[in-house]
Amino acid sequence: MKFYLAPMEGITIFIYRNAYARFFGDMDKYFTPFIMPNKKRIFRTRELQDVLPEHNEGISLVPQILTRKSEEFIKTAKELRNMGYDEVNLNLGCPSRTVVTKGRGSGFLKDLEELDRFFTEIFEKLDMKISVKTRIGLYDLEEFEEIMEVYNRYPIHELIIHPRLQKEFYNGTVHMDAFRSGWEKSKNPVCYNGDIVRAEDYQKLIKEFPKLGAVMIGRGILRNPALAGQIRSGKKLEKKDLRAMHDQIYRDYQEYLSGEKNILFKMKDFWTNPIQVFTGSEKYAKKIRKVQRLKEYEKIIDSLFREQDIAEELC
Repeated sequence: MKFYLAPMEGITIFIYRNAYARFFGDMDKYFTPFIMPNKKRIFRTRELQDVLPEHNEGISLVPQILTRKSEEFIKTAKELRNMGYDEVNLNLGCPSRTVVTKGRGSGFLKDLEELDRFFTEIFEKLDMKISVKTRIGLYDLEEFEEIMEVYNRYPIHELIIHPRLQKEFYNGTVHMDAFRSGWEKSKNPVCYNGDIVRAEDYQKLIKEFPKLGAVMIGRGILRNPALAGQIRSGKKLEKKDLRAMHDQIYRDYQEYLSGEKNILFKMKDFWTNPIQVFTGSEKYAKKIRKVQRLKEYEKIIDSLFREQDIAEELC
């Protein structure tokens, strides 16, 4: 089984990826948060920083692109190929309303004729691997059959299916019947994405789909960075490893960003997920949310690791 780290906007940038790879390192591929090109430029500064080869040494990285315009996708993909990347990923899964109202992300699934033309152009003009991360539709499960018909017309390197509708965002349970349908009908390799939070979630999935070759995990890894290793070898999350990963991320953000407010904003984002595995998590989550100074933040984190344990039943 191959494991992929899902792109999480604002969190899984190169600083997070490098720290994760150093102290846990259980991913076969890492996907960047989406790059959103436009007519005036390909990369925003932070997007360029995120894909620079020197910021991603030693890891297998796939840049993700969010657009509905074939010329923007092609131009961005060619620039990434010049940097040394041999695969790019098209985001057809983002459920954000601001993205969907512009016809991007899962919003592109509304217009399958245009999507078909988009694929025709990018596969004709690009000589590199193109993977797709998709939702199963916007409003109705029946949409997925027609969506799959479009995908099957093209040599997609890998189809990453998150079996929820756009309108569901990340709520409710995933539609495993829809995933099974896509997996069985796809002419291209399929990767599963969605709600793998504990090792037992993976075991349940693989029992149902024993021939599945790849799984993408997002929130489950952010919550418990040892999850993929736990699935592979039974290794549990240890405080020392989480502390080491945190400390590298904290140091790197202090070098990369200026101003206490900006650094604290990133560290508060980081703790949204892993704080959940600690006993006494609510108390410390509140302290982290309210902290305004780095010195005070450091005291809170020292206290968290000194006084609280990781609850095994939560991992």
